[in-house]
Parts: sequence; structure tokens; C-alpha cells
Amino acid sequence: MEDVVVLIVGAGPAGLAVAACLSQFSIPYLIVEREDCSASLWRRRAYDRVKLHLAKEFCALPHMPYPNDTPTYVPKKEFVEYLDSYAEHFGVEPRYCISVESAAYDDGARRWFVDARHTTVSTKVQLMARFLIVATGENAVGVLPEVPGIESFPGETVHSSTYMSGGAYAGKRVLVLGCGNSGMEIAYDLANHGADTSIVVRSLVHIMTKGLMRLGMTLVQHVPVTVADFLIVTVANFTFGDLSRHGIVRPKTGPFLLKAKTGRSSVIDVGTTGLIKKGIIKVFGEISNIIGSKVEFEGQKERYFEAIVFATGYKTSVNSWLKDENCMMNSDGLPKKDYPSHWKGENGLYCAGFARRGLAGISMDAKNIADDIVSTIESS
Repeated sequence: MEDVVVLIVGAGPAGLAVAACLSQFSIPYLIVEREDCSASLWRRRAYDRVKLHLAKEFCALPHMPYPNDTPTYVPKKEFVEYLDSYAEHFGVEPRYCISVESAAYDDGARRWFVDARHTTVSTKVQLMARFLIVATGENAVGVLPEVPGIESFPGETVHSSTYMSGGAYAGKRVLVLGCGNSGMEIAYDLANHGADTSIVVRSLVHIMTKGLMRLGMTLVQHVPVTVADFLIVTVANFTFGDLSRHGIVRPKTGPFLLKAKTGRSSVIDVGTTGLIKKGIIKVFGEISNIIGSKVEFEGQKERYFEAIVFATGYKTSVNSWLKDENCMMNSDGLPKKDYPSHWKGENGLYCAGFARRGLAGISMDAKNIADDIVSTIESS
């Protein structure tokens, strides 16, 4: 049984950020990661063309800005390089291939007891920690929704986590299910590689440019969010025109207020809306049934496809291993407390990267957690 002061579970951006903040106070910690590398979501499950959707000034981790020559919207490769430099700069050395199977608090010992397994040699690992930080993130497991008749579909079905490039789909009829940032970008990528592309748009969505999002995030620091929303939506409507006739309808709640209330992000347009307007990318509503290669949509529309990409998001895996009697997380594996109090539980339990506020939220979580641990240690 290895006894540590702080145990961080997960070596993605959230785990690295917490480790860096703790190192600023010389607080000893151990960071464990189930994969054999840090930031596996970005290295192995992010498609090739992806970039950070927000400008780099909103996406730096604590205590280390991006190099001056980094593009404003950081590509996948440069972001991974930044994370590697970040870990090296702060001396963060995760212990890889350690998969946590359970973590429970012992009132008598006043410690978290953690059972884990080394995935490569299948040996048990037992740890105990005064503080436990859940940094496994919101995007641990890909979500595949139930679709009527999907079992009869003879073509290829993939989740966006395994999609890398549209090159393999040239000339094929491909349906993208999901109209978030991943779905819209993948549809654009497919169309650019010569696929006959369609996308399912089932929900209301704000379409924005990168410049508008950058402006809006600056505005909300100086004016009420409702004012920023009104200005940004007005400009967006002028920029894109009426998208409702193409099957894309804006929510009544503004983009930044919606993000604050629900965690739902705006879609940053990379050129997808232009292809939709030209009819190059077709928009369909909810799927009512699939019969072989035929997909039937609401409104009695139907079309044949050779592949389906599920850009249907992710869910957390926290509830599969965290045994917390005080239930910091809800049944969906997200914090019960609302932002900005979401990051702290009971008995030295914390979570980082679950605010649904991207890298800026991760930075705030990491600083808050480190400050609170320092305060607790100094007062004990």
C-alpha cells in the first residue's frame, strides 16, 4: 500500500494542470493514467484537422502561456506539443498504464483507499491518499445512442473518437449523426475529401465564427452576458443569414448564457454552413428507422448510405470506480454542485475539468484545487 499526499487520476490537460499548480507549492503528488501516454484524447481520438475552437489566450494552462509563434487557433499537433512542454517544464511524470478500479474514503484512517491495476502486466496496485483529485474528464467514453434498426445497417459505423480523416470515404455516401463542433467539422472534412455527405441536425444550435466567439469572450468580461449575447447573435445573423430554411435553428437563449446554464457550446463554423447552403452537404432531421442501407428520417424522407459517423459526444467514467458516500457527482458522472462551486467535494475529494468550460475552466479548477489543498494542509 503506497501512501501519497495527493493522488490525481487522469493525465489529460486537467490532471497536468493540477499537478503543475501543486508543484508551485511543493505539494507532493502522484498522477496515474490508464493509457500509456498523457492526453490520449488529443493524441489518439482527435481527428487530424481539429484545432482549438477558442483563441489561444483563452486556452493556456496555468503558469505557462503558449509560445509567441503559436497560431491563434492552435492545431492538434501544436497543442500536443504544448502539453508535452508543459509537463516537462513542471516536472510532471505520470505513472502510466494504471487503471483505477475503485476509490473509497475510510473515515477511521482519514484516507482515500484506491484499488487499481497495471494494465500491461495485470498486477494489482493499491494506493491511499489524503486528497483525491478526479481528472479523468468529461470525455472518457464515446456515446453511441440507440437508433432504430441500426443493427441491420451493412455499412461502416464509427464513433467520432476513431474518425481521423475523410480520405477513406471519398466517393461514398456518408451520414454524420450529430451537429456539434465535431459533427459539423467532420461533415466538412468528408465533403472536402469527395464524400457525398449528409448530416443529422436534431437540436437547436448557435453557429458562430471564431472571430465572433473571441469577441464575445472578451465582451463578457466587461458587459452583462445578455448584452454580449445580443451583440454577437445580431452579427452572426447578419453573417450567416437565415439558416432555418436549411434546417439549422438558433436557440432563443444567447450563446454565452446557454453555455453558462447548460454547458452547451456554440458551433464554430469552419466552412460547413457554406457547403450546406450550396447543397453540397445535405441536412436531415431525426432518424425514424434504418432498414439495411436505407435511412428513414422524420418527414417521410429517406436516403441510402454506405457509412455512418456518430458524432454523438462522450460521457464520463467516474461512477464506475468512485465510491463516494457524499455523492459529489450525479448519475451522469458530472458535479452536482453548480459552477463555480462544482470542483470541491467532501473528505479531500476534488474534480478538475468537469465544468464544461473547456481549457479555461480547467485552469480555474486547477488553481482552486491547489489553493484549497494548501489551505487545508496549513490549517491542520
